[in-house]
Amino acid sequence: MKRILLLSLLLISSFGFGQVSIEWQKSLGGSSYDWEARSIDQTTDGGYIVVGYSTSTDGDVTGNNGYDDYWVVKLDAVGNITWETSLGGSGRDLAYSVQQTTDGGYIVAGESQSNDGDVAGNNGSYDYWVVKLDVSGNITWQTSLGGSLDDKATSIQQTIDGGYIVAGGSISNDGNVTGNNGDFDYWVVKLDALGNITWQKSLGGSGQDYARSIQQTTDGGYIVAGESSSNDEDVTENNGMDDCWVVRLNTSGNIIWQKSLGSSGNDRVYSIQQTTDESYIFAGISFFNDGDVTGNNGWEDCWVVKLDVARNISWQKSLGGSGQDYARSIQQTTDGGYIVAGGTTSNDGDVTENSGLWDYWVVKLSPETSSVNENKMLKFSAYPNPTTKTFKISSDNVINSRFKIIDVQGKEVLSGNMNGKEQSIDISELSKGVYSVVFDNSELPVLSVIKE
Repeated sequence: MKRILLLSLLLISSFGFGQVSIEWQKSLGGSSYDWEARSIDQTTDGGYIVVGYSTSTDGDVTGNNGYDDYWVVKLDAVGNITWETSLGGSGRDLAYSVQQTTDGGYIVAGESQSNDGDVAGNNGSYDYWVVKLDVSGNITWQTSLGGSLDDKATSIQQTIDGGYIVAGGSISNDGNVTGNNGDFDYWVVKLDALGNITWQKSLGGSGQDYARSIQQTTDGGYIVAGESSSNDEDVTENNGMDDCWVVRLNTSGNIIWQKSLGSSGNDRVYSIQQTTDESYIFAGISFFNDGDVTGNNGWEDCWVVKLDVARNISWQKSLGGSGQDYARSIQQTTDGGYIVAGGTTSNDGDVTENSGLWDYWVVKLSPETSSVNENKMLKFSAYPNPTTKTFKISSDNVINSRFKIIDVQGKEVLSGNMNGKEQSIDISELSKGVYSVVFDNSELPVLSVIKE
């Protein structure tokens, strides 16, 4: 028997490695396998919604459809079960991501190989399986997305238009999936409010590329991250083996910029978030102490990285001890710092009081003490955008910097100099698409321009 363990942690200190104490903890499940909880979201009533997958048919679990089912549990503020539901069919159904929606219901995503029970429309092997639930956990709608091979969703979020953005990995190139670059690709799918596909994009190269986390950004685009072993097609500058691969998309899913980060070993992102200064924070794992990674404590460390708006590393931190340490989730906190959650087998270095074998490991990071460069606070924009011929870069301060216009393949197609508060740029000869304006002054943000 393996039971899901949930902990609610009370933050004591807001700075440095703050101390935490357990407010409450709950073990949830039945007599069979109830695999680790994969996603949790606080709900508007002060309770929680949590998902994972279970093979149990007793204890806290009811209604199993066969083999692993999505197991969705609604808890009150102190961890008591309000309701629970098993979702799936006779095959394996594995839930990885949940979020409460604006109507008070829930959106759940994962993978399913079923085509019976609650599941309909499977395209072959594992599909993305996206389920919309009402406030009581009843299915409003469900959709199977993918092709004839494996398609596995790891992250979903409701978007500002009432639809949904979902990401994971796909090896298919048929059915709903087009443009696979080889092996697993990031597969990013935009759904409308009823689960219909608005657009879908396969991102990656000839190696294995697997998205773990996606979030809508303040401009309506998206930031998506995971791991990539590629160094061709959409992916450049791989550092060796799997790299953390971070991709910035516009509202239509076209690449604005992409960046490979890591060491000569395996590095991957499990969680990414846009920060209040419109930069990005991500957390995951790293194995070695070279390339972009410094301060590794031994073996596998939590690796936390802050990227600025120009996709440069603002800072990076390796956290852990001589054992295995990984980060599954990161969020910015109200004090401007960060909270990181994952697991550890260490009991040295940054880690204390390990209870044996694998422990949950929760780390509070302080706010950044360095001052924000004034250039990052400028009103800095490109308009009109989209454009058919020309656009202007405008700033509220004088800018003296050379710039390059980069296409989605990373190729420089134009260049020039900005000397003043405004610069007009003619792109009438360029093909339709998305372009990035990158300045030699790395403290200036990267601007995205759409040519229609």
